[in-house]
Amino acid sequence: MDRIAVLIPCYNEEASIEKVVKDFHAVLPDAVIYVYDNNSTDRTAEIAEGAGAVVRHEYLQGKGNVMRRMFYEIEAECYIITDGDDTYPAEYAPQMVERVLSHNADMVVGDRLSSTYFTENKRPFHNLGNSMVRFLINLLFHGEIKDIMTGYRAFSYRFIKTFPVLSKGFEIETEMSIHAIDKNMQVENIVVDYRDRAEGSVSKLNTYSDGFKVLRTILRLYKNYHPFGFFGIIAAALFALAVGFALPVFIEFAKTGMVPRFPTLIVCGFVFLAGLICFFSGIILSSLRQKEKQEFERDLMGLKR
Repeated sequence: MDRIAVLIPCYNEEASIEKVVKDFHAVLPDAVIYVYDNNSTDRTAEIAEGAGAVVRHEYLQGKGNVMRRMFYEIEAECYIITDGDDTYPAEYAPQMVERVLSHNADMVVGDRLSSTYFTENKRPFHNLGNSMVRFLINLLFHGEIKDIMTGYRAFSYRFIKTFPVLSKGFEIETEMSIHAIDKNMQVENIVVDYRDRAEGSVSKLNTYSDGFKVLRTILRLYKNYHPFGFFGIIAAALFALAVGFALPVFIEFAKTGMVPRFPTLIVCGFVFLAGLICFFSGIILSSLRQKEKQEFERDLMGLKR
């Protein structure tokens, strides 16, 4: 088992990968640096190996697929995850490692949003999207993570080996953040500088399509992790809809003793019934979630480093 492993997922990063590998070698001389090449069509793998990295390959396209492979194959006491585009300064890595190894942190978040991200990043919709995702996750899951979408993090062994990677693409950062909050992992934030990509380096993140995938992931995980809240909101909306349309019918019946709008009343009855089904579904799924949490804690106790 490695003491410190630096994991770098890469796709066509020949312009910057040599500098990234050498920078992390300089600040973490005892770490093993792994570059996972994800079907690059340039010289990323060759350059990374020449710079001293251990190069491996993942042939399923997508950052989530690469992370799954890395987490499965690498055994370490502390993991540093960074990007190969040289946007994250390596000098913060020792501080992040120290939080994991000496302060029992399970996930250390490299917080770009509290430093230079909004001035360095040249795509305004990325700035808006990062802020919106941070707000939604901290609101829905009651977290205090300062930067949800950052690609610069440190992890403990127990986080990596208990985290089920389900996302295939850039939604992986969202999934990791929500997993840490839901499983009551110790999360710490470290403010890091962010610099825009170097000349010749191109972002693989699509602002709109990947942004919608992230929002869809948040909704899916909220349903899975907080089923009573999710189905309770639907139930409340259905109840309000049924009552809103049925109330005039009842008022008219109270005044005249007649019910001229039977179709409306029948539909309202079915809508109210659907609300009841959602409500009790939320209760049942919430009970199952509680049992799953208990099983997770029991399995965690048996996890040996």
